[in-house]
Amino acid sequence: MQRKGQYPPPPGDSPLLGLEVSGRIVSVGSSVKHLKEGDEVCALTPGGGYSELCLAPQGNCLPLPRGLGLREAAALPENYFTVWFNVFVLARLLPGENILIHGGTSGIGTAAIQLARAMGARKIFTTVGSAKKAEEAKALGADHVVLYGEEDFEAKIKEINGKDDGLDVILDMVGGDYVNKNIRLLRTGGRHVSIAFQKGSKMELDLMPVMMKKLELKGSTMRRRTREEKAEIARSLKDNVWPLLESGRVKPVICAEIPMAEAARAHALLESGQVIGKVLLKVSDD
Repeated sequence: MQRKGQYPPPPGDSPLLGLEVSGRIVSVGSSVKHLKEGDEVCALTPGGGYSELCLAPQGNCLPLPRGLGLREAAALPENYFTVWFNVFVLARLLPGENILIHGGTSGIGTAAIQLARAMGARKIFTTVGSAKKAEEAKALGADHVVLYGEEDFEAKIKEINGKDDGLDVILDMVGGDYVNKNIRLLRTGGRHVSIAFQKGSKMELDLMPVMMKKLELKGSTMRRRTREEKAEIARSLKDNVWPLLESGRVKPVICAEIPMAEAARAHALLESGQVIGKVLLKVSDD
């Protein structure tokens, strides 16, 4: 989206592409206390990740989880900052609750399925675009997978759940006509979080079920959060998610690794709809 001019950086941030990196620290500022030259970290950046050197606030840097290298760590920041904040902070998913994750084999989706499973979700539903992706989503921990091109996800989930069991949380990155369907699937007190709009941000919305079922409709974007807010998310990730990565209960899903000089090919792969998990850009062989 930024490449197409649809996602401009906030004032003062780097105009270069790249919001997450992993690598070795080559220099630190005078006020940095807990990091030093030579440390290996991954980081959520304010831009500039498509480069050999990138500036990142110290609070947005995290140590590599034990057992993971720089390659795996590069796939962590954007996905896990986003999923942890939206699913477990904004939507407050609790053990024993049901969740629907749209785009189950995207980078966000693969992280969300695994974290929901690890944190004790009762039933995990997801939507995907192919049989191959359905198999991968199930392998990651999804209980029920709907092929959105072949079935109506609302009807299918109602069929599986029965009339007396709804969804507690929906993570939506589609928008458009999905939103009203999502709302009808939520049980009383359900929470709906929007993080993207592949089918558009505008739709006609029926607010009656929102009122009658006491639903919460929320949305967020990570990039425009303050550095302090991101640092708080980073601390929570280190406490709650890093142990899951270190134990192997949760893992980054990497589809391809492509040289930085061929970034256009990486973008084309993402736009093909064939990606499962993350596409990494490799800066050097070091």
